[in-house]
Amino acid sequence: MSGSPPPGSPSPDGGFVRRVGLFQATAINMSQMCGIGPFVTIPLMVAAFGGPQAVIGFVAGAILALADGLVWAEMGAAMPGSGGSYVYLRQAFQYRTGRLMPFLFVWTAMLFIPLIMSTGVVGFVQYLGYLAPDLGRTSGDLIGLGVIAVVILLLWRGIENIARITAVMWAVMIAAVFLVIVAAASDFSAHLAFTYPAHAFDLGSDHFWLGFAGGLTIGIYDYLGYNTTAYMGAEIKDPGRTLPRSILFSIVGIMAIYLMLQIGTLGVIDWHRMTNVNDIASTSVASAVLEKTWGKGAADTVTVLILITAFASVFTGLLGGSRVPYDAARERVFFRPYAKLHPKHRFPMLGLATMGVITAIGFLIGRHTDLATLIQLLTTVMVIVQALAQIIALTVLRKRQPTLRRPYRMWLYPVPSIIAFVGWCVIYGYADKNSPGRHPIEWSLAWLALGCVAFVIWARLEKVWPFGPKEITEEFLTETAPDPEPAGT
Repeated sequence: MSGSPPPGSPSPDGGFVRRVGLFQATAINMSQMCGIGPFVTIPLMVAAFGGPQAVIGFVAGAILALADGLVWAEMGAAMPGSGGSYVYLRQAFQYRTGRLMPFLFVWTAMLFIPLIMSTGVVGFVQYLGYLAPDLGRTSGDLIGLGVIAVVILLLWRGIENIARITAVMWAVMIAAVFLVIVAAASDFSAHLAFTYPAHAFDLGSDHFWLGFAGGLTIGIYDYLGYNTTAYMGAEIKDPGRTLPRSILFSIVGIMAIYLMLQIGTLGVIDWHRMTNVNDIASTSVASAVLEKTWGKGAADTVTVLILITAFASVFTGLLGGSRVPYDAARERVFFRPYAKLHPKHRFPMLGLATMGVITAIGFLIGRHTDLATLIQLLTTVMVIVQALAQIIALTVLRKRQPTLRRPYRMWLYPVPSIIAFVGWCVIYGYADKNSPGRHPIEWSLAWLALGCVAFVIWARLEKVWPFGPKEITEEFLTETAPDPEPAGT
C-alpha cells in the first residue's frame, strides 16, 4: 500500500533542518510506495485484464507515475517548502480563487489518505485469513476495526522514535518482497507466466480498454507515494537537484521490484486461481507462492512479515496523514481547530481522530464490497483537485510567475503534463464502468461539492475571498529575471 505523503513538522525553534540527502529521500519515497499494495493487487490486476498480460497495468502505472512525477519534480524544486500540493495550488490559483483550491486539496486529502490506509487494513485481514482459514466475515471486520483502534491508541500517546519505526517497516517490507521474488524464481515456469488467453491484446476490443483503465487505476495506486519528498521540501538537502532525482529513482526502482514480483508470481501460480474467489491465491497470493515453492512453514513466516508490513504502513500513513490538515490549518488554509496539538504529547488530535474514523468506514466499505472498489473510490477522489489541478497549476505558474527560480524544468514540456493529464482522465472516465453500481464518480463530485460548501463557511469565518481580500502572496518569487535554462527543459 502506498502511504500518505506526510508534510514535515516544524522543529522546536520553528524552522527545518535540511538533512535528508538523495539516498534517504529515495528510500523515503520507496518505503511509502511499497507497503501492502503489491501483495494484494496482483490478483486484482489479473482479474482486470483477464490473464497474465496484467503486467501491462504495472508498466502503464509506472508511465503515469513518471509523467506525473515530473510535475511534482518541477513544483517541488521551485517551491521546496513543507506542504506539497496545497502550497503549489495556493500559489497558482490565488490570483482568481483565493484559497479555494488549497482548501479543497486538504478537504479531499481528508478522505483519500485514510481510504489508502483502509486498503492496508483490508489487506491485513485478507492475509490473516491464510493463517486462520476459518476466519469469518464478522470476525474479520472486528479484527480490522481493532487494528485501526490499536494504531490510533499508539499514535495518541505521542511518538518518539518515528525514524526507527520507519526503518524497521522498510526492512520487514524488503524482506517480504525479496523472499517472494526469490521463491518465485526458484520454481518459475515461463509457460505459466507468458501463455496468454485468446484476444489478450485485441486493441479494438472494448474489453481490453476497460481492463486497461482498471489496471491503470490499480497500477497508479501501487505507485502512490512517489511524491512524499515533495511534502518534505523544507528538510531536503539541495532540493533543486535532490527532489526530482528522488522521485524518478524511486519510481524506476519500484517498477523493477513490481515487475519481478508480478512476473515471478505469474510463473508459479496459475492465473486462473487468482480470479477464483474460493482460492487462497485470490486474497493471499504471496502466501500461495511460498506454500507451493518452499512449503507451509515458509508461507506462514512470510505471511507474518506481510502482516507486520500492513500494520506498520497504516501506522506511519496515519501518522503523516494527520499532519496534512494540521499544517494547512496552521497556515490558515483550513479550519483552525485542526491546528490544535495535544497539550502533552504534541500531536494533532483532531486530524488523527478524523482520519481514524474515516479509515474505519473505508475498511468496512472495502470488506463489504471489494478491494478494487475501494481503490477505485480513493483514486477517483484524488483526480480532480490533486492530480488534474496540479498539472494545470504547473502551466499557470509558468505564465503567472515566469521569474520563479526553477532549478529543475520538466523534460520535454508540456508532453509529460499531457500524458499525465490524459492518464488521470482515463482513470476518472472509466471509474463508474469499472465499479458498476458503486458510482465512484458521483461520490467524488458529491464530496467536492460538499467541500465547496465547507469552504464558503470557512471563508466567511476567516473573512477571506470571497468575503475578503485574496491576499496574494508570492513568497517563492525572489528573482527579477528568469533563471538560466537548466537541464531538463
